[in-house]
Amino acid sequence: MRETQRRHGNLSVERLSIVLPTYNELDNVERILHQLLPLQQRFILEILFVDDDSADGTADRVRELAHQQACVRLIRRVGRGGLASAIKEGILDSTGDVVVVMDSDGQHEPTAIETAVRQLIDSGCDLVIGSRFHREAAIVGLSSQRTLHSTWANGMARFSLPRYRRLSDYMSGFFALRPERTIPLVRRVDVNGFKFLYELLAISDGQLNVSEIPLNFQARITGDSKLDLAIVWDLGISILHTLLLRAIPRRAISFALVGATGVVIQLLVVQALMGLVSLRFDQALPVAVLTAATTNYLINNALTFRFQRQKGAALLRGLLKFLLVASLPVLANVGVASAFYSHVSADRLWAQLAGILVVFVWNYAASSRFVWNTP
Repeated sequence: MRETQRRHGNLSVERLSIVLPTYNELDNVERILHQLLPLQQRFILEILFVDDDSADGTADRVRELAHQQACVRLIRRVGRGGLASAIKEGILDSTGDVVVVMDSDGQHEPTAIETAVRQLIDSGCDLVIGSRFHREAAIVGLSSQRTLHSTWANGMARFSLPRYRRLSDYMSGFFALRPERTIPLVRRVDVNGFKFLYELLAISDGQLNVSEIPLNFQARITGDSKLDLAIVWDLGISILHTLLLRAIPRRAISFALVGATGVVIQLLVVQALMGLVSLRFDQALPVAVLTAATTNYLINNALTFRFQRQKGAALLRGLLKFLLVASLPVLANVGVASAFYSHVSADRLWAQLAGILVVFVWNYAASSRFVWNTP
């Protein structure tokens, strides 16, 4: 038996896999690799860089490093992207007795790996999370504003995951897991989500034995954070998806919320045209519906279908397709709203809501298939 092999019960840890998702991390990959290499003294090491076809040469640099270090593997993904998707693919492609997932930007200390593996062995857990909000943790790499946002997000996550309420960090990018216990759940993780850990906990429905270790969260070595509006939106959709018992598709929830912004835009445009330009309701409504439809397309392109996002000339072609797909329900929207206004109630709000309700399901199904080419 290797001196470095560790055992506990039926868990034998000789091979350790480390999954590092990357996107434009050229200046970080060599540094993080050199910090991880000393683990070869204790484990048969496998380091998987899962790169989303970075534009800065990250994959090329990892390939060079793989020629120098046999433990390095490159998974270069073309035509598919997203953090949750990269983590899922890395875990499923790994061969270790234990798999550790961590960021490649230097914010997770490599020393935490041995602590997590030891905790996994000693506790018999299925999953060990490196928590930024553990009572013994230290946060150096988050601004006060980011800390506040993360605290709020964790609070919402705790509410939506009652069987894991004892945990303190549902959004961590650092965790260790036993593949034989978790792979069936990993395979079910929705890769359209951003926070892989939250998704894994949500679909497990309390089945996993989980513990935490404190994490000393460091400042990023170089480069910029990938946090943006789309990621914040995606997290909100994940929480709503869980609260709705995962009965409604994630994209349908996002599409509906974007549609709700379209309702507000339509109502405001009708009000403005009737009040400022003195148009009649039946004159203002078509302009308002077209404005709301265009806005919905642009927001859905940026958020709901961000992994299939249309750009450049394709953005205009997509808009024309979207308007074409929506043309029949747009006519229905106008017709139903106008009929409701004329024959049922002169209340403009209820008249428009009646028309909007008619078109939602068609717009979601048809747009997904014919505009963004998703089932």
